[in-house]
Amino acid sequence: MDSIPLHESERIDDLLTQDLKIIQSDEVFSFSLDAVLLARFCMVPPRGRIADLCTGNGVIPLLLSTRTRAHITGVEIQDRLADMAQRNVQLNDLQERISVIHGDLREAVDELGNGAFDAVTVNPPYLPVPNGEQNGNEHFAAARHEVYCTLDDVVRVSSRLVKSGGRVAMVHRPSRLVEIFAAMRQYRLEPKRVRFVHPRADSEANMVLIEALRDGKPEVRLLPPLIVYKNGTEYTDELVDVYYGKREALAF
Repeated sequence: MDSIPLHESERIDDLLTQDLKIIQSDEVFSFSLDAVLLARFCMVPPRGRIADLCTGNGVIPLLLSTRTRAHITGVEIQDRLADMAQRNVQLNDLQERISVIHGDLREAVDELGNGAFDAVTVNPPYLPVPNGEQNGNEHFAAARHEVYCTLDDVVRVSSRLVKSGGRVAMVHRPSRLVEIFAAMRQYRLEPKRVRFVHPRADSEANMVLIEALRDGKPEVRLLPPLIVYKNGTEYTDELVDVYYGKREALAF
């Protein structure tokens, strides 16, 4: 750990599962609940190959490494984040199981191969690029808005990377669910499992977890809602088990 360099504003946090550590920076990138939930929601092959698009600082590949022996490839366009992800792999001595590519996901098929993966995960930017003034922090802007890729780009590339019968898992905003389903079907991804995430039992969903099957038959399961908080600010038991590594995967 001492040999891994830290840049200004960076710190090392505990991922709270299997002694994993992660380099983060509030000025550049810190993972949030959506990444943890996606890493626990997706079905993963015991071996084979997994691609994680928009990998950021590599949090999803790190968490997936606790669930599978498959090789995981993270793709990140921002140089600083790709570098952070590569150092996170080294920090956890996972170089033989995780690789990080600094590149544009829209060109990932040319570099990684058509149908080369058993599964693809992606936590993409949720919002179209707004008109007018944008967030002054380029890293925050790219994480939230479709600066480097659109929803169509993400679904199209995910479909091409995954083999027939392989799975693509995504976390996104419920407000864009119709767009997501339409894009998935356009690119031969059939939604199979959907789980809405609600801040509280009496609140509207603010996240949705979706898993689709390449060339699958039409049939979707709407899973029970995942509630984040009980009693105002206390995590629910299921959320605690998942977030703090007591459970490797979400139920269902």
